[in-house]
Amino acid sequence: MTRLAYALFIAGLVSTTASAADMAVKAAPAGPAAPAPPAWDIAIIGALMSDYNFRGITQSNHRPSAAAGFEPRYNINPNLQAYAGISGESIDFPNRAAAEIDIYGGIRPTFGKLALDGGFWYYYYPDGQCFNTAALCGGSSGFVPLPNGNVIKQNLSFYEFYGKGTYTVNDNFNFGGSIWGSPSVLNSGAYGIYYTGNVTFIAPSTWLMNGIGASLSADIGYWQLGTAGAFYAVPAFPGGVPYPSYLTWDVGLTFAWKAFALDLRYYDTNLTKAQCNVFTSDQTAAFSAGSVTPQNPGGQASGWCGASFIAKLSIATSINAIK
Repeated sequence: MTRLAYALFIAGLVSTTASAADMAVKAAPAGPAAPAPPAWDIAIIGALMSDYNFRGITQSNHRPSAAAGFEPRYNINPNLQAYAGISGESIDFPNRAAAEIDIYGGIRPTFGKLALDGGFWYYYYPDGQCFNTAALCGGSSGFVPLPNGNVIKQNLSFYEFYGKGTYTVNDNFNFGGSIWGSPSVLNSGAYGIYYTGNVTFIAPSTWLMNGIGASLSADIGYWQLGTAGAFYAVPAFPGGVPYPSYLTWDVGLTFAWKAFALDLRYYDTNLTKAQCNVFTSDQTAAFSAGSVTPQNPGGQASGWCGASFIAKLSIATSINAIK
């Protein structure tokens, strides 16, 4: 998901001149000190998007999705913030999970132009169903593979630890990167380490009118993935299929007005349709002779990881901003 950084600075300078012989110079009395910002705040977010894309892969079967959440924040000091949050997104997963619920928390220290962020993120997918043999489903509902032959666990919930950094070069340019790690991506048994870098150009305020801001940003990521457990075994890999590590990238233009933002973005990956099916267990994947591989013996081809253009309208504000 990319983030908009938009800063607007207004400076005023008033000068008067007079002859020292004509008047005495007298310092103006100091005004009242600005109040310190409140220590506590709660960020509020919401979004409507034409597709929910996570690391280059649709989470909503290329259909519209909605998201909402809030994030309490505590400013320990001007350079250190602690936070925790919860958000939810509508999804369309092979195991028919009801939604994605994200629960997270961490700290955000700043050192001049460098802003850091580190914490823990839990992805919860409630009300899923198991699709595999009765023995592997452990007595839960399902008991048979999906109609296209794919299998999927009932519980796909997993967690990651993360660290992020952003360096603000000036009012119009910043860049950053992050690393995310999990011992079992989507509860598959396969480890995952995700590396990403990003760059953002923020248009000068004089470029647009009526308080509208704009930025151009791009991200590139690499998800290094391990081998899934025996639940996802295939004849060539009886201990579990190796997941394909892959590259993903996106580039987009974001317009901002007050608390609202409209993001128009292109996403893509280097995954083949066969590799995409291995990783996603896409319930809509269809047979293609060219997609038969040792990791994907059923030949299902998934379009969930290909190029896509997504429009996202979001709002981001806070309790203190509303007051």
